[in-house]
Amino acid sequence: MKVYFLTLGCRVNQYETDALRSMFLGRGHELAEKPEDADCCVVNTCSVTSEADRKSRQMLRRMARLNPGTIVVAAGCSAETTDGKVDADIIAGTKERLSIVDRAEKLFAEKKALIHELDHVRPAVSKKDEYHDFGSVLSPEGCRAFMKIEDGCDSFCTYCIIPFARGRVASRSRESCIREAEYLAGNGFKEIIVSGIHLCSYGKDRGEDIMSLASLLKEIDSVEGIERLRLGSLEPISLTDGFIDALAGLKHLCPSFHLSLQSGSDTVLKRMNRHYDSKGYASRVERLRERFPEMSLTTDIIVGFPGETDEEFEETMRFAKDIGFARIHVFPYSLRKGTKAAEMEQVLPEIKKKRETRLLALASELSSDFANQMTGKKAEILVEKVINNTASGYTGNYVRAEAVIPDGVRIPVPGEIISGTVSCSNGAEIIIRTTL
Repeated sequence: MKVYFLTLGCRVNQYETDALRSMFLGRGHELAEKPEDADCCVVNTCSVTSEADRKSRQMLRRMARLNPGTIVVAAGCSAETTDGKVDADIIAGTKERLSIVDRAEKLFAEKKALIHELDHVRPAVSKKDEYHDFGSVLSPEGCRAFMKIEDGCDSFCTYCIIPFARGRVASRSRESCIREAEYLAGNGFKEIIVSGIHLCSYGKDRGEDIMSLASLLKEIDSVEGIERLRLGSLEPISLTDGFIDALAGLKHLCPSFHLSLQSGSDTVLKRMNRHYDSKGYASRVERLRERFPEMSLTTDIIVGFPGETDEEFEETMRFAKDIGFARIHVFPYSLRKGTKAAEMEQVLPEIKKKRETRLLALASELSSDFANQMTGKKAEILVEKVINNTASGYTGNYVRAEAVIPDGVRIPVPGEIISGTVSCSNGAEIIIRTTL
């Protein structure tokens, strides 16, 4: 078969798509560049917001419309939480991903794709939340690779559907993680982004604490060939002094942290069932900055959470400005049926939109401020693309950068790490004009 892949949602979804791609290729199938050319279209869906659900359904319909003869596979979170009304030939939620290749091959071999005889009967799976290990997975990006080490979440924030879509915490074995890190390094990847649905819960299902994650990161950090180690989203309540100190001891850890906030108002955080307050969050940021002075800090913030008042929103605005985030991902609250927040008093759409616009403007201002602060400082770029005499990629603290290579200096190739002095910024990006 020729197989086309479309990924919606988070880094974990991207990793799982890479895994599915490897599984299909390992069975002798080929990649299709366009859905029109594919015998099978795999859509890895997202359900984190109602908009993500809507887009997932839209993309499934689009695959079928572009190629009426193709096998359409709905995989991932939206497929897991669906009521069955999905325009797809195969529905495989988060617990049945390992069955997708077999089921697609069966439909293709029996030529059922031509008449769209659906395969909505899910295979029997264990009721226990177990980590589904895809083995070692290569990313198509070339020099940066995602590595998933954990799935599921036990937090049950009142707004979130993910624990229902992904299940409870399930951790990958330490041995499998190290094998994949060595495999990626051996295939030329210089940067690993360690990801999970609730990364700080790694090992929790085995009775371990946050230092289990620290220990694993130390092992990955020592793998020969890995020059950068980057972390996915972290939870402020999990960042003990001991864990932060352990992070500071890693040789290759990038000084960029995504610390989930959701709201800067303590009363909203309580309604969200987030187990920290603004003061506790700020103390963790202060501790991180003590150990990583040049770090960048990114976060997620929800605006228009049920019952959010004007004053609560202003508290979030003030808190975000005081913290000085390098980047803020802004989400208007999205009602998810089956969550506790869906039963709360909802904020009017027009109010949510105004608050979203204001917070996005602040986020843009803060991103520019952070980039401006880098002017005159040294920075390193992992080169991802080279066009003429300009190399581009990300710095260690996750700022998009371009390096203009002077005449007479060798042009770098993708995968190299180059360093230079930041001469100016352009919005949230920086320009490096002097290479060393």
